[in-house]
Amino acid sequence: MRVHPTGTSSRRKAAEAAGLDCAAAFQKMALDCVADIKAHHTSACAGDAEAVHQIRVAITRLRAAVAFFAPIVADAEWQRLKQEIAWLNGPLGAARDSDVVVEYARRKRYRAWAQAMIGEQLGQRQTQDHRRLVRALRSARTQRLVAAMARWIRQGAWVERYKQRKDAEVLQSYCAGELDRWHERLVRKGRHLKTLSASRRHRLRIKAKRFRYVLEALRETIALLGRSEFHRLHRPAKRLQRALGDMRDLERFAGLAGGSPQAENGKRGKEQPPGYAHRRDKLLGDAIAAYRDLKHAEAC
Repeated sequence: MRVHPTGTSSRRKAAEAAGLDCAAAFQKMALDCVADIKAHHTSACAGDAEAVHQIRVAITRLRAAVAFFAPIVADAEWQRLKQEIAWLNGPLGAARDSDVVVEYARRKRYRAWAQAMIGEQLGQRQTQDHRRLVRALRSARTQRLVAAMARWIRQGAWVERYKQRKDAEVLQSYCAGELDRWHERLVRKGRHLKTLSASRRHRLRIKAKRFRYVLEALRETIALLGRSEFHRLHRPAKRLQRALGDMRDLERFAGLAGGSPQAENGKRGKEQPPGYAHRRDKLLGDAIAAYRDLKHAEAC
């Protein structure tokens, strides 16, 4: 897959992009992520599952933007911020995982199985995870982290270093080259998807997610991809990420039965949720089909 700057984007975006360099493009993408974190903070503290999800998405988008522009922006300060982000991601991830498994347990096809095999522990765990998250979100540590991220994006030491560079690459050229590299890496890591271990599937899902988010951010920031080229790359990446994510959620949901009080008390019943094997096989098939489409984009 070779990405080339295209003239099919809107004139407005093309004009805006003409005034951006790599540093300015990164700042726009990253500050949008910080704004999203702030925008959903209050709702997440109130227990809104979608707001929790959107904060996690914003953090993943920020990390993807840093990875994409790493030769320009990654520095010692980012390493410190990344450690703090990992701390916040702990309770965010736990709350999101609890929300997902509770949603599974409420589905009609799984309701009876979940009650018999897991019982009331899901609701209790969800409450505990959200309380822990609220404490983290309302903490001074999180407030300092959000402020530090915004400050680093706007005026970190990397900004001055970039200004002093005499070999700075043109924005569209840089982005086209990085997208090619990310696409090739994603295709390479997805080989033998059918037999990948759970940990490798998870890493592949993260790469597909970051590729998707970078595509979306670049589409909003610069006139790099035309509509057809964007969708040819974006749709299979999104399908691959979602299929692998749904597969992981299903496996996690099924795995809760093994350590439940009901199972330990002898109420084992059918340990896998209804239709588990069929659903898992279908999701793996969806992921393989998405991967093939993504790989095919290589020749376009």
